[in-house]
Amino acid sequence: MKSVGNTLIASVTPVHCAMLKNHGRLLSKLVSGNVSKSRKFHCCSQKCQFNGESLMVAARYSPPLFSVAPMMECTDNHYRTLARLISKRAWLYTEMIAAETIVYQKGDLDRFLAFSRDQHPIVLQIGGNDLENIAKATQLASLYGYDEINFNCGCPSPKVAGKGCFGVRLMLDPKFVADAMSVISANSDVPVSVKCRIGVDNHDSYNELCDFIYKVSSLSPTKHFIIHSRKALLNGISARENRSIPPLKYEYLYALVRDFPDLQFTINGGINSIHEVTSALKEGAHGVMVGRAAYNNPWNVLGHVDSAVYGMPPSSLTRRQVLEKYQMYADSVLELDGGSKTNVRELIKPLLGFFHSEPGNGLWKRKADAAFSSCLTIKSFFEETLVAIPDSVLDSPIVSAPIGFRNVFSDAKSRLPLPPPSTVRDEEAVLYA
Repeated sequence: MKSVGNTLIASVTPVHCAMLKNHGRLLSKLVSGNVSKSRKFHCCSQKCQFNGESLMVAARYSPPLFSVAPMMECTDNHYRTLARLISKRAWLYTEMIAAETIVYQKGDLDRFLAFSRDQHPIVLQIGGNDLENIAKATQLASLYGYDEINFNCGCPSPKVAGKGCFGVRLMLDPKFVADAMSVISANSDVPVSVKCRIGVDNHDSYNELCDFIYKVSSLSPTKHFIIHSRKALLNGISARENRSIPPLKYEYLYALVRDFPDLQFTINGGINSIHEVTSALKEGAHGVMVGRAAYNNPWNVLGHVDSAVYGMPPSSLTRRQVLEKYQMYADSVLELDGGSKTNVRELIKPLLGFFHSEPGNGLWKRKADAAFSSCLTIKSFFEETLVAIPDSVLDSPIVSAPIGFRNVFSDAKSRLPLPPPSTVRDEEAVLYA
């Protein structure tokens, strides 16, 4: 890595894509490739630079209508496998992976970055506050063939936003975020996006949010923002409390759609049903991201995505069919690593909400707790526990979701904040030119 003025540049020799391990006969054969690429790192610490190709990619980009939010200790390979069995069209996200993890675990990248081809479309979310590491991590990750790379500016965890000094804390430094996005775009061939909150602590006015969006989008190729419609409180409450205590302000998202017509905005936060998803889209959101509801109730949320959001014919898929395929995947994982890295409990974790609100759910979970200590395969686990679930639940296809909710997105559009003063943007354009 050498420095030219205020810009760090490193040359990289051609590399070959490592063979990606594919866990399971269900998920087809091993993904392998001879992807030879030659590319430069571009780490911008002061003056942002990005090429015409990046701009063309950004201009062509349209965000996914529906995506599953990145969730730490949730959206791992096992959950994404289950999600893809239920929905073919939902966009899936990895857990957030710190750039430093990718850089310093270079000898074990499959552990963090490998996924099966069945999981496409899939987005890698990275976090960090060091441009050189972000550049190196992006280049290494790009070999795995993700469909998009997302930068985390929304995590309020004390470990991330506090001790780590990244995540949502970066919303206070939009210039750095723009530099990071330019770095990510320069070292990958896929669209880039930012996931953020609507504010941090007392920096929560609509004008301050517009300032962040304006600076990041004007100083980098970023054209897509996923907006968690709550601010973050960095002192005194946990990451979990940050998902519920700060009030939702969907009106900020719809105001951004109004005030930044050349950008794309995905709404996130507090969305729990497919009817809320379709309502948010009808009111003008370019995309909808669902988090905990898609994890805690995957059948009733993801099961409707393909038909209700993407217009595909209603599915005849049953829970039993999904479980049979997931069993093939999960047992092959156990067979591959001999149980040294993965156990039955980890593989069953994504299924704990699979029978949400259905008859037998409580008994099934109690049987599951007992079976974790004795079952060594997923097949034996299912044989011991699924007797608690009626056949009518296992063999029924996805049914229409119940209707009965208040259209909070229509209400939000009735109280949009005023647009930011145009003079502010004019002054910023001169300052950051």
